[in-house]
Amino acid sequence: MKVSIVFESGYGHTARVARHVADGAASVAGTEVELVEVDGEGEVDLDALGASDAIIFGSPTYNGALGWKLKRFFESTTGPVWSELKWRGKVAAGFTNSGAVSGDKLGTLVSLALFAAQHGMVWVNLDLLPGHGGKDELNRLGGWLGVMTQSDDAPPEQTPPAGDLRTAEHLGRRVAETAAKLRS
Repeated sequence: MKVSIVFESGYGHTARVARHVADGAASVAGTEVELVEVDGEGEVDLDALGASDAIIFGSPTYNGALGWKLKRFFESTTGPVWSELKWRGKVAAGFTNSGAVSGDKLGTLVSLALFAAQHGMVWVNLDLLPGHGGKDELNRLGGWLGVMTQSDDAPPEQTPPAGDLRTAEHLGRRVAETAAKLRS
């Protein structure tokens, strides 16, 4: 089974979250994980994504919205993928990171989920109760639609905190388990 993680990362924090999502997915036996960073310059191999059982999307939240590189990638799928619903039935999920605790991250997750819905994908939510704000807690920011992480103004090696990264691993594992169930 293959899980692809397609993401944009402006300063490295979202890339760090993506690696933890990948670790969670890879913890499910028989799961191959591919990280695909969208850089706004090169083409993404849509055929390789088409061979995936699940695609997890990640973006920083800028001004309550997706990053422009991921948005550009999304628009590139209109003709070759969307028009024939080539991703219909694939499992999808999402994650986002911003510097502010809220940062209007829900807007980004809604955009990710709508993109997946327009492609006929099956969205997987976080399936965790909200934490109480402690930096080591799972789902400390209280998201349901996907993973919300927050990075302080520090290098990505130092932030987001451990609880956010464990929440990202939880999502990766949940997506891989869901995809395996749907595949059988």
